[in-house]
Amino acid sequence: MPQYPIVPIAIAVLLLMILTSAIRILREYERGVIFRLGRLIGGDGLKGPGLILLIPVIDKMVKVSLRTVVMDVPTQDVITRDNVSIKVNAVVYFRVVEPQKAIVGVENFLVATSQLSQTTLRSVLGQSDLDDLLSQREKINLKLQQIIDMHTEPWGVKVSNVEVKQIDLPQEMQRAMAKQAEAERERRSKIIAAEGEYQASQRLADAAKILASEPSALTLRYLQTLREIATEKNSTTIFPVPIDLLKPFLKMSVNKEE
Repeated sequence: MPQYPIVPIAIAVLLLMILTSAIRILREYERGVIFRLGRLIGGDGLKGPGLILLIPVIDKMVKVSLRTVVMDVPTQDVITRDNVSIKVNAVVYFRVVEPQKAIVGVENFLVATSQLSQTTLRSVLGQSDLDDLLSQREKINLKLQQIIDMHTEPWGVKVSNVEVKQIDLPQEMQRAMAKQAEAERERRSKIIAAEGEYQASQRLADAAKILASEPSALTLRYLQTLREIATEKNSTTIFPVPIDLLKPFLKMSVNKEE
């Protein structure tokens, strides 16, 4: 039975393991933070993308992704400035721009950013009125983004956008807002109707003035009314006769009697 040399095989396996641990390949969106004997090498210790060669045992590499992270902020219980209890959740868009700071400056930048987003969401919304939360969503989103980004900058994290996704109101507040909206719509409806009546009365007053100043216009309007009545299929037609048209006949009858 052939005997294989154990020592050369062990050495070959050890060399293969060392070689494997010394070679790293980073994708385009990845960067490697290199620690040599516990210290960052080359100033910032940043390597990649592509092929990375490490000194076995001495060098340690931590991979960091530069892609944008979409993080959901869990639902938070918030009491607004006007003492309304609501539930709010949001989403935060951020990415690592300085990997060495993201690794050295904070223990876990993902957890830290999530916790910071939750506390900032409660703080900012608690300083706003409910009407502002519902009507000025973009302004509040911008304020949240600026505050969170200011605190994550030392960690090498850039917050690009923050969006408040949903605001859950209590049932009592929803009913009150529905009644308020209904009352507002009714008020607008009454104002529009009153405005229409006012404009119609103005037009009628103008028409009356024109007809009073121009008797011929009144006669033409009378004849037009007769025409409209004649077009209808009525067996009996009753229409008024202006007294001015009968005055000549009345005068003639008075003269004959005299």
